[in-house]
Amino acid sequence: MTGRNAVRAAGPLLAMAAAAVLSGCGIRATEVPTDFGPAPSRAVCQVAGGERAEPDAGEFTAAVSLMCGGRLVDVDRVLPLRERKAGDPARTARALLEELGRNPSDGEERAGFTTDVRKGLAVSGPGDGDPQEALRLGTLPENLSVFALAQVVCTLSGSPAAASDGSVVLGGPDAAPLRRYSCTDKVRARPGTAPTPAQTVSP
Repeated sequence: MTGRNAVRAAGPLLAMAAAAVLSGCGIRATEVPTDFGPAPSRAVCQVAGGERAEPDAGEFTAAVSLMCGGRLVDVDRVLPLRERKAGDPARTARALLEELGRNPSDGEERAGFTTDVRKGLAVSGPGDGDPQEALRLGTLPENLSVFALAQVVCTLSGSPAAASDGSVVLGGPDAAPLRRYSCTDKVRARPGTAPTPAQTVSP
């Protein structure tokens, strides 16, 4: 084997050795930048054009954040206009959480979309002494999985249910503490490892 051929042959061997070392350290090799091309992915994360939601009269398109390829990706869902009633953010939030709890459509599933939000997640408006933008879930937000919480926050942050700055004020039932959550680029990119930023809301 000539020197040039030996160098060429060494490339794949070095790549395999590097992957073995990373795997032994508990790190996925595909999460480390390399010169061996992009990491393979089976998730398309884009619904086919013919299956996109198109609203009719009396309907509107709302974006919901689903899981796809390890990140959050927005998809459009069609909702009745009555669910976007002015001055009733809890109603809009309820409709959006219902969409998050639905199984993805056939087209969404083929594209790799999933949801970690369980069906039946309840939400209501502010309680006594709560700020106007507060939403109270049927369970404590911290009881949700990190993926589900990120989905809820990022979905509501782009809706009329969010505060004027795009943050989302969530709490559990009754007088559970309220926290102001933000949907950041880091949360969207790595909802499983980047915690959803939250600040305690004073009464």
